[in-house]
This record gives sequence, structure tokens and C-alpha cells, in this order.
Amino acid sequence: MSTQVENMRSKSNKPVPNQFLIKGATHNGQIGCFFQSYNSIIAFRPASGASIVLDRSKWDYSTTTGKYRNIFLGETKKETEKKIESGEYILADLN
Repeated sequence: MSTQVENMRSKSNKPVPNQFLIKGATHNGQIGCFFQSYNSIIAFRPASGASIVLDRSKWDYSTTTGKYRNIFLGETKKETEKKIESGEYILADLN
């Protein structure tokens, strides 16, 4: 599988600078989509439907990162926090 990188899109469908979707495979071959904000990987959504992985120290880095993380996950920060607490989402070092 080749890796594909694209900017996230605004509500007006314009590319958003410094916010990226990276579709490809991890080092162990798991296929999915990464969300990268500036130079940091924030989240990984496996195509298999396995648990979403958030970067332990970067998932809630800034307001801008949070805005686009919420769009990537399709939920609010409060919902994300509940999923972290319940173990539905995994925290790991993605950077």
C-alpha cells in the first residue's frame, strides 16, 4: 500500500494548512489513517476497526489541534476523554 497525504479541509472545502490526514500502514503493517497536526502525530484510526490510538502527550496539545482532532474523530473533547477513561481509546507514544 502506498502512503497518501492530504490536508484536512475546512467547512468551505479549502485545504487547512498544517493539518494532515496520512493514509497508509504502520511499522507493523496495520493499515489506517493518521491525523497529524503540524509536525506531531495526534491519532491513528485503524482500518480494521480496532481501537483508536491517541498520542499520550500530544492528543490535547492546543486549541487548533483539538479542533481538528474533534473533526477527525467525529466527536467532542468530552467524548474523547470518556473513551480514554473507559479504555476504548489507547494512549501511546506516536511521535
